Amino acid sequence: MAILLLIPFFVVRFWLLGWLDKTGIERAAHFAPMYGGERIAFWAYQISTMALVFWMFRLKMIIELDSLFGVGAVLYATGLAMLAKSVIDFAAPAVNGFRKSGLYCFTRNPMYVSYFVFFLGCVLLTRSFSLFLILLCFQVSGHWVILAEERWCLEQFGEPYSQYLCETGRYL
Repeated sequence: MAILLLIPFFVVRFWLLGWLDKTGIERAAHFAPMYGGERIAFWAYQISTMALVFWMFRLKMIIELDSLFGVGAVLYATGLAMLAKSVIDFAAPAVNGFRKSGLYCFTRNPMYVSYFVFFLGCVLLTRSFSLFLILLCFQVSGHWVILAEERWCLEQFGEPYSQYLCETGRYL
């Protein structure tokens, strides 16, 4: 059952974050105010998130020792490791309220990047084109959520965040 692939993801994303920082889960679940078309993107993001999880119940992991399986396993493990590191970094916010160290010095959105890498690994491990399409919807809608978050961060943190925008890429 492919759903078993999600157990480590949920352990890291929820248990580890909650264990490291009691307010971490609440902070990670905070979404910036959405306006206009961003609201549609927000709901597309929420629905595609649920679809990624529930679709995994329908799938089986295909274990064939070939390059597709190998690449999928590497992406899966890399995404999980990136998620763990981004959760650890997120659990200890800087004094100014946002992180610029750890994975946050390479990408402004390490959790979102790790989600994509992790689920792309799941796509390859299950060899599911339908899961890939759901992942694309998740990623495109997530981009608009990220744009709203960046606007909110600019309002909250001002010039230091504006400088961070110039220094660090959104994704890579």
